[in-house]
Amino acid sequence: MKVHALRLAPSDDIRTELQNWCIEHHIEAASIVSAVGSIKKVKIRLANSNQFYISESPHEILTFSGLLSKSGLHIHLSVADGQGLVHGGHLVENNLVFTTLELVILQLTDFVFNRELDPITGYKELQILKK
Repeated sequence: MKVHALRLAPSDDIRTELQNWCIEHHIEAASIVSAVGSIKKVKIRLANSNQFYISESPHEILTFSGLLSKSGLHIHLSVADGQGLVHGGHLVENNLVFTTLELVILQLTDFVFNRELDPITGYKELQILKK
């Protein structure tokens, strides 16, 4: 295993930056250990839905967990708005960092995570391979 720490900057698109980081660093399997930060533009796909929670006001990230690889990401998050109301779901593109997003990522060097279309679910699902 190998530990990585990184910080995303204001206006970075979180999903795009993490996917590019995985490709650039040849990450085949990793998990998010810790994440702290804020988002100024929020777009979260709601559970079991094609609907989204969308906001262009600052939100604090409360939880941020998921699996990463150069073949794809699967990340869930919850955020709180200025009134403390919590919203959560799947991270998609167009979530922009407000002040910072500080991450600790654990690279699993003995595994490869692939995302392949599952005919049962209709989604690209995790395939775990041992090196």
